Amino acid sequence: MRPKVSILMPVKNAERYLDDCLNSIHQQDFKNWELIAIDDHSEDQSKSILQEWSEKDARIIFHDNLGKGIIEALRFAYSKSKGDLIHRMDADDLMPIHKLETLVQLLTQHGKGHVATGKVKYFAEGGVSDGYLKYEQWLNDLVDHQNHWDQLYQECVIASPCWLIHREDLDGCGAFEPNDYPEDYDLVFRFYQHQLKICTTDQLLHLWRDHSERTSRNHVHYQANSFFALKLKYFFQLDRDPKRPLVIWGAGPKGKRLAKMLKEKGEAFEWISNNPNKHGKDIYGKIMQSYKAIVQQNNPQLIITVAQRNAKKEILSFLHENGLKEKEDFWFFR
Repeated sequence: MRPKVSILMPVKNAERYLDDCLNSIHQQDFKNWELIAIDDHSEDQSKSILQEWSEKDARIIFHDNLGKGIIEALRFAYSKSKGDLIHRMDADDLMPIHKLETLVQLLTQHGKGHVATGKVKYFAEGGVSDGYLKYEQWLNDLVDHQNHWDQLYQECVIASPCWLIHREDLDGCGAFEPNDYPEDYDLVFRFYQHQLKICTTDQLLHLWRDHSERTSRNHVHYQANSFFALKLKYFFQLDRDPKRPLVIWGAGPKGKRLAKMLKEKGEAFEWISNNPNKHGKDIYGKIMQSYKAIVQQNNPQLIITVAQRNAKKEILSFLHENGLKEKEDFWFFR
């Protein structure tokens, strides 16, 4: 018998898109699924739409969120799920008809200890912004090159509604127990922390809807400071060696944000830049140094916040020439 997939879906004021989303799930080639939808105190007709669909298809089950917010909705949905394989879905997105079938085949082929994922595509009524198109391309390039963990500190390397995992592996990672936002990125860090491998397909598996009301656009939990705080938390847990000097490379907005967070944590660090106009300047009580100073450091660990493509190539060339290795001596934060 084929394994059952439990689809966990928080729902918050999604009436405009919910019918299309549910229809895309209903039409899946793979049939052995259950949808556990949690209405998170919607103020529109989302709950009525869920009720209608649950009467039409017994595999669709919905509850009111006993708590508040996405994490508590996911936690509640998971507690009600019965499947051997777990998937997350967003209520405003669409599943290509082959999505579940492809993910199940992929995960079955590779077995436990893996997270299955594939390619994504953004769509929007008024067109997709350049930023989201770049993120889409970046995610799909990771699939092509299968190098997700190499770029973990840049952005969330697995799209939150485009993964499938064994229940046992999800439990081993702590499932939805932590209260840390952004919750999708936090979970992916825990996939990495527990040494899960990523298996991929080059097929398009998720249609990601962009719109002005999307939570990731508007909620404080998904703003830049939240992402940087999460990256810094896991860097200190997983990769920081306190016996080595810590160096920030980059004096732009992201470098300043990182420096401010480190100072608030009481962490010692040096600060360098490849912009000679910044050298010698006092910023947040730190004197900006030339990037060439790092070769004089005693075995440093570097966090690099420079994102411009040409500058990144030059930085990589300099670091490699000086014998420094990515994921051992330096990490790019974006």
